[in-house]
Amino acid sequence: MMLLVPMVVLFLPWLQSALGGRIMWLIKQQVLQSQEQRIQKYLLKNSNGMTEPKEGFFPQTLDHFNRRNNGTFKQRYWVNANLWEPRLGPVFLFIGGEHVLFSSSVLAGEHVDLAQKYRALLVSLEHRYYGKSINPDGLTNQNLQFLSSQQALADLATFHEFIGRQYNLTRNNRWVCFGGSYPGSLAAWFRLKFPHLAFAAVASSAPVRAQLDFTGYNKVVSQSLSNPVVGGSMKCRSAVANAFSQLDRIMAGSNTSQLEVDFKSCQKLNGSDDRALFACNLAGIVKGIVQNNKMMPDRNITNLCQIMTNQSLGSVYQRLMILNKDCMDSMDLQCVDNSYQNMLTYLRSTEVKPHPTSERQWYYQMCMEFGYYQSCKDKGCPFSHWATLRFELNICAKVFGIDPGSIQDAVDFTNYYYGADHPASSRIIFVNGDIDPWHALSVLKNQSCSEVALVINGAAHCANMSPEEEGDPPSLRQARQKIDYQIGAWLAEDPEFQALEDRMPCTQ
Repeated sequence: MMLLVPMVVLFLPWLQSALGGRIMWLIKQQVLQSQEQRIQKYLLKNSNGMTEPKEGFFPQTLDHFNRRNNGTFKQRYWVNANLWEPRLGPVFLFIGGEHVLFSSSVLAGEHVDLAQKYRALLVSLEHRYYGKSINPDGLTNQNLQFLSSQQALADLATFHEFIGRQYNLTRNNRWVCFGGSYPGSLAAWFRLKFPHLAFAAVASSAPVRAQLDFTGYNKVVSQSLSNPVVGGSMKCRSAVANAFSQLDRIMAGSNTSQLEVDFKSCQKLNGSDDRALFACNLAGIVKGIVQNNKMMPDRNITNLCQIMTNQSLGSVYQRLMILNKDCMDSMDLQCVDNSYQNMLTYLRSTEVKPHPTSERQWYYQMCMEFGYYQSCKDKGCPFSHWATLRFELNICAKVFGIDPGSIQDAVDFTNYYYGADHPASSRIIFVNGDIDPWHALSVLKNQSCSEVALVINGAAHCANMSPEEEGDPPSLRQARQKIDYQIGAWLAEDPEFQALEDRMPCTQ
């Protein structure tokens, strides 16, 4: 059966902390829609002779660490065997993350381009508690205890065994893991914790170092706004910072009615929490554009800076109003919900919908494992100083009943368990773009001969993972070539020799 070009969204990895409010999650949907158009064009050109990928569900263990709990849930996966050479062809595993997984996860992307060359079996696994891999009652506080990166890695091990039986795989069919953002961390950690199952990994934009107060995010945003390589300038960065300084001065007073009108708030800003959420939503527009530079039509740093530095548009405050209106228009929003109580109500909802969002689950993982909160306490932060760590930690307490004082210990354990940004592993490629704020928590220097780092000049979040396009900059093309070369070199090496080489010192 010929492959029908489906109306699907390219599974673009995504990672965003709570700060940024709902706007950042709406920008995520915009990015996914933009990627959908790209995947349609790609499939129309590259689907000749291919059959539709196989969607499946298999019974996954609910709690891998308690054998007295015999509960299971249905976990979704996809398989594309069109390119595979069964005898020696590798298995390329695309790891799902904090949202729904689509068939495009085995149809398009850098890993699919590589699969064509190396004749790989393409498989992908949706992350537990996201997409369709959720029990009907899975989002209750009681059931969320089984949502963790450690359980997710054990899911991958079980999936490895399942696919091995389904396709009669042998040791000659080596598994290479691919993931971006949080799934990029999972790819590296799967190789680290299950080296007998994962032969190698490509970890793109992977924030492997957990951090409670990730102030470095806003620092990189500030640097990116100043970077002329991507259309930024010091003038642009200063304009953004000055605009948010004016907002802070207004919010420090008793009357915010003009702010509510100018920035089209759905309701009055009642109290400090509403004001903090308002500030986060506005900052989310800038953060979303920087993190996903050039992934949406006309939504990039160059256009942002053209608005923020154009004096004919009025004061920096008025220019921020225009930027906000432009963002709202692109989302068909009449107003922005800045109600803190509405946000808490939304996050407390445990209803599993046909097309569920993922904010509740991801907030829980931040509270229990990663932190990643982006406060604006540093002097160099270009955004509102109403974005505080306390504001974020209080959400953990009010939504999940998690003691804010325990979150630092959870973050420390995550780094201890995985090795943070110095994991002691091998055959992992860490790929990052230097304008992506998340690169600050990744591995940026070679850790050994076979634990290598690539930093792509001018690249945004997970830029290397998209299908190759004619307009890709040279730096991105070169990075993909290096990844290709390294994967090929590892696959071609004798396993026994490689095991010895991994333990040998090398010249960096």
